[in-house]
Amino acid sequence: MHTIPLQPLGTLLDSHGRLLVKLEQVPTHQLMYATWYGNLTSREVITGAQGYLTYESVLHYPLLLNDKSHATGDWSEAMSWLEYEWLPDATGEGLRAIAYVFSPDMHNQLASIQFFERVKQYLPIQLFHDVPTAWQWLRLQYRSQHGPIPL
Repeated sequence: MHTIPLQPLGTLLDSHGRLLVKLEQVPTHQLMYATWYGNLTSREVITGAQGYLTYESVLHYPLLLNDKSHATGDWSEAMSWLEYEWLPDATGEGLRAIAYVFSPDMHNQLASIQFFERVKQYLPIQLFHDVPTAWQWLRLQYRSQHGPIPL
């Protein structure tokens, strides 16, 4: 397994000042890595997704590793906003594939499956239980779009 050579981009806090999402990048792979924390509500997911778009509008990375393995909560009320607002903006800025790492929380998993079902009609997305497998899948997505990965 390859380690992920992450470079920090920034962090977003929730309304209580706690860490909500940490955004990192792998420029050589044109990948953004979002790690979510805490008990997520629809409001927090929308805040985090808007933060992602701020960086994506500058970087235009085609790959997103969305890691919810450190998060809990039901954020299903954000689903329509994510599909009809966030997704068109994200793909318009260059997003082409998402590797999605599940939370161990059942409510979060149900929302994640709903998100997967909505997004899969627009771009490649896969669900994973661990980051290394998600990372490998994204490396294959990069190769299929750009050829060999630069060193």
